[in-house]
Amino acid sequence: MTQERWPEGTHYVETANLPQAFFANVDAGGDRNLLFEKRDGNWHGHSWHTVADNVRRLAAVLVKCGVEPGERVLVSAENRPEWAIADLAVMSIGAIVVPAYTTNTEDDHHYIIDHSGASVAITSGGMLASRIALAANRAPSLHSLIVMDDSFTAPTNLRPKLHYWDAAIGGAEPLADIEQRISAQQPDDVCCFIYTSGTGGRPKGVMLTHRSIQANIKAAVELLAEGNVLENQRFLSLLPLSHSYEHTAGMHLPFQIMAEVWYCESTDQIANNLIEVSPTLMTAVPRLYEVLHDRIMRGVRAKGGMSEKLFMAALRLGGKRLAGRHLLPHEFILNLIVDRLVRTKVRARLGGQLQYFISGGAALNPEIGHFFMALGINLLQGYGQTEASPLISANRPGRIKIETVGPVVAGVDLRIAEDGEILVRGNLLMKGYWRDEAATMAAIRDGWLHTGDIGEIDADGYISITGRKKDIIVNSGGENIAPGRVEALLTIEPEIEQVMVDGDKRPWLSAVIVPSDDLRSIASSPDALYTMIGEAVDRANSRLSQLERVRRYIIADEPFTTENGQMTATLKVRRHVVRELYGDRIDALYPQK
Repeated sequence: MTQERWPEGTHYVETANLPQAFFANVDAGGDRNLLFEKRDGNWHGHSWHTVADNVRRLAAVLVKCGVEPGERVLVSAENRPEWAIADLAVMSIGAIVVPAYTTNTEDDHHYIIDHSGASVAITSGGMLASRIALAANRAPSLHSLIVMDDSFTAPTNLRPKLHYWDAAIGGAEPLADIEQRISAQQPDDVCCFIYTSGTGGRPKGVMLTHRSIQANIKAAVELLAEGNVLENQRFLSLLPLSHSYEHTAGMHLPFQIMAEVWYCESTDQIANNLIEVSPTLMTAVPRLYEVLHDRIMRGVRAKGGMSEKLFMAALRLGGKRLAGRHLLPHEFILNLIVDRLVRTKVRARLGGQLQYFISGGAALNPEIGHFFMALGINLLQGYGQTEASPLISANRPGRIKIETVGPVVAGVDLRIAEDGEILVRGNLLMKGYWRDEAATMAAIRDGWLHTGDIGEIDADGYISITGRKKDIIVNSGGENIAPGRVEALLTIEPEIEQVMVDGDKRPWLSAVIVPSDDLRSIASSPDALYTMIGEAVDRANSRLSQLERVRRYIIADEPFTTENGQMTATLKVRRHVVRELYGDRIDALYPQK
């Protein structure tokens, strides 16, 4: 496929709201393709004019469904052009987008629909649409369901009115007054709720405004301009669009700098899609870089011999240069050789055009960062929170300290409180938590967002995250998981007396489990004990979302106690004690780097 590049010049302009920013670029985009998806083994592009026309038509459908400004519309689907069209259409009529993860259970969807008061849900199809349909039946506020896939068969008792995407859009005229509706929206109007887990396990609806997301985009534009990578960009979108990181950096940012967006088929296809798409920029969470690292290293070890020696030389010499040390004459020559024989091939496996990987959403293992940079792959680590739309800081293209999350981006004030907590203020902050004034007041005090993260700032202004104040697990995919909820459901099972869930900066959850005395007494062998505990874990997992499910576990030798022999009273104490006792065995449950 011929890959068109944009004409020279920056198309970014500041506007009052997000749909206005999109439509400001439509005429310049014209018939050039903006969004790409893979169907039937081939990539298909959707032009700026086509996307804009579909936004106007879907906006008309939503208005016909009775959606008023300020009402909420849930969107849950795999990354695809329809997701972006839905987001823009909802915002264009002054309604509020409520993104929801495709991994949510029926109960999760019901909670978000009911709590947000969503009146319409837009989804793709299959089991996801079935779960949302069942959840919608239980939510009085929701009256319409729009399904993208024509093959979806609705439950016979579906209460909301069902609309199929193609038929609805095909039968609608573009909304005539969409420009007036867009112009009526103010920068401080809420444009989306992004639900994020809280310490009690119930998601909180973060209210983001046009101004807060636009502040992030403006800062990101300035950052990209520093690296001279603002124009002619091609994004490969993998992280779910329901994640605040991808919603801002993987969708609205590309729209405003007129970049192409290619939707990755799946995590399993990332290696193939990188080669097919040849992205120039890619935003992702650390888990992607861990997966790529593991795949590359497995391939290197499988080849062995001289290939492995040359690869390790590339890592060693690249690391030496990153550390600011000069190469000896013979190392300089060898470095030129491995640059051609090793680094060029690695870059080709990543598409050959990649200018920067951008990592956020969770802490990046510095070893993974140094690995890619030693191979000549630029990687910028950043830091943020959904409550900050989400970008707070990022490494600079001209000076990368990969073990840090960089200095604050433009427009952000940051200070470290006396107890080490990172506090942030600026236009990037959320308006608050939907229907939770107490949580809002606790999070934002005197104009400062209390992040709950502990950090330090070096002499150059680069920030290092050293810990968290609240007891929340952030996995390597950047998802917040409330361990208390998972542990509570596990200990409901009669076979389980106590449990401690682990998984911070890890790809999945593991657990240390204390069996009940009754179970120990009836188990005929250690294998039988593991089998019965496994059945209990499976039952608990069936009531949890995919992210919350325990994948692996170990059985504790004895109940969790503190140093004085008493039962641990708090999560913080229990985690510390259990980690001290079982840290090595827990680590063994995860892939070794």
